[in-house]
Amino acid sequence: MWHELVLNGVGGTTIAEAKATLSYAEVLAWVAYRDKHGSLDRGRRLELSTALIAVQVNRSGGGKAELYDFMPHHVRPSADLEQAMKEWS
Repeated sequence: MWHELVLNGVGGTTIAEAKATLSYAEVLAWVAYRDKHGSLDRGRRLELSTALIAVQVNRSGGGKAELYDFMPHHVRPSADLEQAMKEWS
């Protein structure tokens, strides 16, 4: 989390500076913001926006693509146990 804050200009130019500058409450507020709105990285936000449009275009043409098919820099979430068992059978 500290890396992401510093890389996006929050709290200072180094992790040590950010730790010294930000209060515990501010860090918790940034964590809550990130959990609610996603990554602070503009590139990832752009990738998500583009992927949402691409999925809509794909689906309107009868395609079956998933959101993560259009997000090469995002790790696809792992399948739950039931899904994995269905695929394994």
